[in-house]
Amino acid sequence: MEKHEVRLSGSGGQGLLLAGIILAEAAIIDGKNAVQTQSYGPEARGGASKSEVLISDEAIDFPKVRDCDLLLSLTQKSYEQYNHGIKDTGVLILDTSVTVEEGVTNKIYSVPIIDTAAKVLGKPMVTNIVALGAIVEISKIVSYDALEAAVLKRVPKGTEELNKKALALGYEIAKESLTK
Repeated sequence: MEKHEVRLSGSGGQGLLLAGIILAEAAIIDGKNAVQTQSYGPEARGGASKSEVLISDEAIDFPKVRDCDLLLSLTQKSYEQYNHGIKDTGVLILDTSVTVEEGVTNKIYSVPIIDTAAKVLGKPMVTNIVALGAIVEISKIVSYDALEAAVLKRVPKGTEELNKKALALGYEIAKESLTK
């Protein structure tokens, strides 16, 4: 049985709820089972938020992450709030602005997700799509084709090309982090 427990964390307003929905939808397109849940602080925008996605070849009997295989953190606050329950073999994908405490033994990928969306693309609102590209390049948790199809199904009409470019840049910056 192949099962993946993924936690996407960041700041409210970074689009992680949508990212979780897209990731779950991509898994379904790939013929897998998926469940997505989310939570965020009372301040919504600006507060720490998380979206959790479980992907499995078999039925999913509990909809929450218990043994996290992959944690994405886009902010320091979200990392500190949601870094619990990560497997020893779990992977951390962190924006370059996030630092981890000494002694963390997980595989860590530091990726310029926020800067790529804001400075390279000039569109901070695609941070979530850049992050999805990075996640899939590093983890291969879903296929590229399924992820692109899910992205194009969910993004606002008229933004398809921007989001395809954001996804491609996410793959590229992750490839660079894989070689470090």
